Amino acid sequence: MSNTGPFTEHGKSQASAAKSEAQSATRPVRKIAHTTYSEMQGATRFPIKLPMSVRSSSGQSYCETENISANGVFFQVESDIPLGSIVNFTIELPAAVLGAETDVQVACRGRVVRSADEGQRKGIGVVIDEYRFDRR
Repeated sequence: MSNTGPFTEHGKSQASAAKSEAQSATRPVRKIAHTTYSEMQGATRFPIKLPMSVRSSSGQSYCETENISANGVFFQVESDIPLGSIVNFTIELPAAVLGAETDVQVACRGRVVRSADEGQRKGIGVVIDEYRFDRR
């Protein structure tokens, strides 16, 4: 099939497609809303305790995960990290648990979507926006 005919690949005429593009250029751009905490809660949580390191504007902390889901992680730290803060964190996956020869680190970037008092510590819920696996 040729692209040189009077129709675009979506079946519109070229004139109709050009008009559509011009109209969409004048429409306001919509921003996609970030995932809310209640949406994040829908994923199954796994109560896995793994060592982690957390860096935010509040400083660096070493702690362990309380639970992990496909969307995020929950952990406890000494000082509060404000809602909406960007955090970088690394979760250690031990070789023995993975059945691998070396440990694997999961380097993540996310946003704080929950902050709660957990006794003397602060419970922090973070939605994961980016991640990568690094072998040690």
